[in-house]
This record gives sequence, structure tokens and C-alpha cells, in this order.
Amino acid sequence: MRRRNRIPLLIFFLLGALYLANSQVPDGVPNQPVPAPSANSPAAANPPSATPAPASGTPVPASTGQSATSNGPASDSPSVLANAPPNVPANAPPNVPANAPADATPSVPAKSAQNPEDSSDSGVFVFRKQVEEVVLHATVIDDKQRIVTNLDKGDFNVFEDGHPQTITSFRHEDIPVSMCIVVDNSGSMREKRQKVNAAALNLVSASNPNDEVCIVNFNDEYYKDQDFTSSIKKLKEGLEKIEARGGTALYDAVVATAYELKTYAKHEKKIILVVTDGEDNESTETLEQAVRRLQSDGGPTIYAIGILEKEEHPKHAKRALQIMAEKTGGIAFFPQTLDEVDAISRTVAHDIRIQYTIGYKPTTPKNQGGYRQVKVDARSREHGKLIVRTKSGYYAGPEPATGAQ
Repeated sequence: MRRRNRIPLLIFFLLGALYLANSQVPDGVPNQPVPAPSANSPAAANPPSATPAPASGTPVPASTGQSATSNGPASDSPSVLANAPPNVPANAPPNVPANAPADATPSVPAKSAQNPEDSSDSGVFVFRKQVEEVVLHATVIDDKQRIVTNLDKGDFNVFEDGHPQTITSFRHEDIPVSMCIVVDNSGSMREKRQKVNAAALNLVSASNPNDEVCIVNFNDEYYKDQDFTSSIKKLKEGLEKIEARGGTALYDAVVATAYELKTYAKHEKKIILVVTDGEDNESTETLEQAVRRLQSDGGPTIYAIGILEKEEHPKHAKRALQIMAEKTGGIAFFPQTLDEVDAISRTVAHDIRIQYTIGYKPTTPKNQGGYRQVKVDARSREHGKLIVRTKSGYYAGPEPATGAQ
């Protein structure tokens, strides 16, 4: 029997082994560390990663609540190192560029790194100045009752409780205001509302286009029938919500409106225009309590129109409107006929727009509380005796609690 020649078989097996050896390139020996790439090598610039790191400025998805050591999506918390490649120690610096110096640290947003004091200098500091400053809105007239509009800061002197104060800010320009028009909606106003509404809208039309205005109608209760807006159409709709009935809770309505302005108005200068034809007979607040609340620091200026020709006790009603207006730096008007209301509304709009705005930091800090009497004098060589109309004083410290909110 012939023996097979095994040489060809051996050659076959050797060729097959060489073929298999050349077709497989091992990634490395298992369980042995791979030498760290040098700083200038391509591997250092592009480390391996299970998922590509987001480009600079790309938002990182919020954490899904999984552990930082789990295989789920990486957290966006800096302490978790969301962009670190697998098997990097937890304390390794994140995302340091390959060509960065050895002591490079993770980048910080520019605002925090360069201006750590910005928040105190620009935001909080300015706010504190505004809180400490008392702001007065003043109208100046001469001895012939003509409005004077050409005075400078040096022409004014401010006194608080008789002590001179240093003026810290001064403006004479048409600044926007937050204004509420408060209209008597009692039964006696039924026939007057059409002309009163038209006059109120004319006032808004003659005012600064950046003003914000709200509408409050009141009888024995008060209703904000239009929130702050500059839309004539919306204000007209608010004024036309007439339900002429009931009594007159004037003081409650004014106090509630002042609270509304102090809480929600966006402008520093605040105005209330009150239109009524009678004496208060329904309020829980007294006149004295109402004035106390109106004179809180930053309170509104009251302008009043009293249509009192048919009022049984016109003296009482007139006195109440005069006190509220004079104490806050406004004016009370008492037309003889309803037709005069429109012209008065335009006068009010003009008065609001030509006022001086004077600020001072009181020598007695506000946090000491109490009532502060305020007086402003004006002198100018170009004019004779000048009269300054502004609020007569203010209560420093927190405003007393009120149920009329």
C-alpha cells in the first residue's frame, strides 16, 4: 500500500496560518494599560470617547437622574464631567485643549470671570440708591399763575423737616407715567358719564404715548375694569362698563388704586385722576386714613375733578378732594358745568408732562421711619416770586396694613 506524501499538506497548513495571521490586527494585549499619548500626538488632541463631545456653545442635555457612574446619558453637571472619555479618572480636568499649558483650568463664563462685582455695581447698587432716594415731582408757577419751565437744578432748594437736603438727581423732561383713572359710578353719575368718559380719553390722548393707564370704576365697591394699557380702545371699553347705582366709597377706591399702582405699575411716576360728583358715604377708610396711605414713600399724585353743583354738602366733598390733592402735590378742580371737564382733563395732561423731577437722599435715613415734612423753594433772576407745588411730606418706612387691597 502506498504512503501519502505529507509535504504538500504541511505546505497547505503553513500558507493558511500565514493568511490568517495577516488578516487580523490585534488592538492590543487585553488587561494591559495603553501608554498615554504625548501632548503633540493626534491621539491627545482627539481622545477616544463613547459619544462625541458637543461643540462649544452647544447645550448639554439635562441630567436624566442616572448615576454619574452608570452607562446612561451623561449629566450636564460640571462635577460629573459629562464630556470626559471612558476610563478617565473622575478628578481629571474636563475639556482642556491639547495645546493648553500644563496649568490650564476649565473655562469660566466671561462675565463671572472678568466682572465678579458687576451684580453689586450695576444692579443691586443702583437699586439701593433708588430706595434711599426721595423723588419729588414739582410744578413751578410765577406770581401771575404762569407755569415756569426753564429752571435749572441750582435754582431749587429742598428741605426735609426744615433741614436743607442735597439734590442728587434732577430731570426736566416728559417722562412716562403710570396712571389710574378712577371714576364715580354711583347712581347720580348716570347722566354725566358720557362726557366724563370722553374727557378721560382726551386726557390719555394728550399724554405721553409711553404712559400706561388703568380704569377703576367705583360706587359702594370698586372694580378695576381695565388693567394697565396704552390702548385707547381698551380704555374706552373699560370706561363704558357703567353700572350707575349705589353709594360712593371714594376713599376705599383711591386707597385700593394707590396700592395697585405701588404693586404693579412699571413707571416711577404715579398718577391718580379722580372724577366724582359727591361726598364719600360708603368707605371703611376715613379721609385721614386715606391721606396717610397716599402719603407713603413713592405714593401717587392725586388730581381730582369734583362735579359738585348738585351735591347737598359740597363743602365737605370739596374739602376731601382738596386735601388729597394738595397733600400729594396735585390739583383739585371744581367745574361749574359738565362741559368744563374736557378742558380740565387737558390741563391735567399738560401739568403732568411739564414737571421737574427732583431726587435727594435724606439726611435722616428712611429706616428711622416717621413722617417727614417736605418743602421746595425755587429762585431765579428771570422771574419774580415762584411757587413750587409738590407733595407736602411722606411717611418713611413700611406702609401700614390695609384691608383695601
